Amino acid sequence: KTAYELLRSLVGSEMCIRDRLTVWPLIVWQEINYKESSNDLLIPNINYKINPAEIESVENNSIAEEIGFEPGDSIISINGKKPRDLIDYQILISEEILDISVLDTNKQIHNISIEKDTDDNLGINFKNALFDSIKQCNNKCPFCFIDQQPNGKRKSLYIKDDDFRLSFLYGSYLTLTNLNKDDWNRISTQKLSPLFISVHATDPKTRERLLKNEKARKILNQIKWFEQNSIQIHAQIVVCPNINDGKILKKSIYELAKFHKKNIKTVLSTAIVPVGLTKFRPEDDGLIPISKEYAIKTIKQVEKIQTSLQKTIGTRFCWLADEWYLIAGIKLPSYKTYENMPQESNGVGSIRSFLKTLETKTKSLPEKVDKQRKVSWIVGKLVYEALLPTVKKLNSIDGLTINLYGLPSNYWGQDQVVTGLLTGEDLISGLLNKDLGESIFIPSIMLKLNSDLFLDDKNITEVSNKLKTNIHVLDDTNDIINNLIGISNTQKILNYA
Repeated sequence: KTAYELLRSLVGSEMCIRDRLTVWPLIVWQEINYKESSNDLLIPNINYKINPAEIESVENNSIAEEIGFEPGDSIISINGKKPRDLIDYQILISEEILDISVLDTNKQIHNISIEKDTDDNLGINFKNALFDSIKQCNNKCPFCFIDQQPNGKRKSLYIKDDDFRLSFLYGSYLTLTNLNKDDWNRISTQKLSPLFISVHATDPKTRERLLKNEKARKILNQIKWFEQNSIQIHAQIVVCPNINDGKILKKSIYELAKFHKKNIKTVLSTAIVPVGLTKFRPEDDGLIPISKEYAIKTIKQVEKIQTSLQKTIGTRFCWLADEWYLIAGIKLPSYKTYENMPQESNGVGSIRSFLKTLETKTKSLPEKVDKQRKVSWIVGKLVYEALLPTVKKLNSIDGLTINLYGLPSNYWGQDQVVTGLLTGEDLISGLLNKDLGESIFIPSIMLKLNSDLFLDDKNITEVSNKLKTNIHVLDDTNDIINNLIGISNTQKILNYA
């Protein structure tokens, strides 16, 4: 099996990486009964120090629970191999017989032998995806969102990851400028495919200008390498007005499309994303915000290219992020035009998909609710108009009133903002003294994964106290309607801070 086949049973593809990772100091642990394995070509013997892989949780009725693994225990090695990350781990546990070195919470080392079926998972979830250290970005892109934040927030917000393993595991984008020979070899050997690549421009001079890195010029040769090694990629172009738009954008799309051949589809899709700018960026960065007129112009250009590519290679190949249409005030394309939704996790077609789910869930609604109910649904201002038809349907239910609030972000200095960027400060300033009803509902994408923290480090309790109302978090898209109506019960998020 390839690493891809082994891993998809273990991890999802839509996890928030930056909040999930912690960069640990490397610690030296003395291993015992270390065994060489010269026959394993997928995972080499590591000559640098790696942190033991700390266990966050153990699944019920799993092999790990039966053996006695506990949260806080750490795996040092499996069959003498030290896993560098989840990829190595899943490959290593695919063996039928496992000899595992474990470090318990008392810093005692234990050797455990396990015999199992090849496809059996152990039922272990780790605190971090990477057990060594994250590969950080070595570029100086002026549009980098990490550099457009205020100082003094939690450290994980400032990690500029550019790690090919996170790209494979979770779909985060990387630039390829920091890969060394061993990295390229590992991608080929373990068949880490597909990867997600920030191309921005295929023109060498333009890409170097955008990334401020001379290594950025090699992108087309790197894509040729992917083709030769049977690695597939999804591409992304962040459009910056007067830099990589117009003729350069057209050239980039068509040059990438050359790698989408009938028999060898190396570049599977390309996302066209508008540059996002905040009030914290340097004044002299040379970047121009996306205007309504510019969005309309870009939509016309890309849709024309889509039509052309549909005729020549049988697919639209490139898709515009939803933000383009929302900024332009143009209706989103139909669901079927996104084909198999290859870039949905990158904000391409995600709102259209969401609206389709809402349409399905609102086809059969109750005529009335048992108890008079007034609640508020909070979203980013950019998606407000798109959700109005759904709210209108819901408000036709006798006894139910839902106030939809589409908020700007004073925190980021953006009037038109996506929901996931709204902060606790934005909720307070936008909702104070408003008619909120008995409670407000917010989507979980506003919060750090598995916590109650917003991007500005305010927590649910702080915001709830300021607004003097309960806050409920909507985790499941499929259950949003029932939660708003009151059929499903949601619990107030506890303070994890």
